[in-house]
Amino acid sequence: MSVRRLAEEQFQPANFSFNEENAVWAEATIRKYPEGRQQSAVIPLLMRAQEQDGWVTRSAIEHIAAKLDMAYIRVLEVATFYTQFQLKPIGTRAHIQVCGTTPCMLRGSEDLIKVCQKKIHHDPLHLNASGTLSWEEVECQGACVNAPMVIIFKDAYEDLTPERLEEIIDTFEAGKGSEVKTGPQIDRHESAPIGAPITLVDDIKPVRTNLEPQPQAVTEGASVPPANAGRPKDTAPETDKSLKTPVTAPKAAAENVKVAEKGEGSPTTTETAPAATGSKAEGAPAELGVPSGETKPKRSRKPKPEGESS
Repeated sequence: MSVRRLAEEQFQPANFSFNEENAVWAEATIRKYPEGRQQSAVIPLLMRAQEQDGWVTRSAIEHIAAKLDMAYIRVLEVATFYTQFQLKPIGTRAHIQVCGTTPCMLRGSEDLIKVCQKKIHHDPLHLNASGTLSWEEVECQGACVNAPMVIIFKDAYEDLTPERLEEIIDTFEAGKGSEVKTGPQIDRHESAPIGAPITLVDDIKPVRTNLEPQPQAVTEGASVPPANAGRPKDTAPETDKSLKTPVTAPKAAAENVKVAEKGEGSPTTTETAPAATGSKAEGAPAELGVPSGETKPKRSRKPKPEGESS
């Protein structure tokens, strides 16, 4: 980054103060910031001082530093850091900033610089003979699609040719800069394609979507079969009629199935399954003829003859 210094002493005015209108504006701007944060207004005040005098002078920096209760060096750091602040006198009628970044360079910004060198001064940031014009090369100014471009004070002039830039410079030199059209200098609306639009120019009938009601053909006398969604399923094993009676009574189970198939309802009586014999499982019925529980006689030992050991 280049070193930015204040203008030489012979260009510096003795003092600076905001005019009546700008003084009221400055006080209102400072009040926008919270108590203790008024120094945040340093950039707006420097910009307003530049708009008043055309550039930022040493006395303007000193005045703003005193107004915001800041050290002089702190305000000087801000003024010399941002390239938007002009630290030397510039043209009173036009200061032309030519974008020299890659997109503009590829589109002919070098030819625009040659025009400025021919019409104003060979070196940047130098006034012309009458002190009304000056120029400099700057970095990207955010209109790459309309390259090449220049900015004069706060207005952008885009899609330039060397011939068109010469016309603009002559118009500003004559004091009629307000008559120059800003923005693109060719048949283009802002950043739209050059010339008339070539796409999306026909009326397009919207495609019907599933969100819109669709026409349905109505067939007279058509019957709709009943839906079975609400009917219970009867294919599960739990609904098998033959399983309602234990498998130990196959005859009763078969009878239940016949009754269910005929639709006669459940049978009032069912055959009792015979108890399995010989089962020693817990809860199984006792064998026929065999006493159970407390009725079963207890076994007793026969007395052993005397003399036999146990």
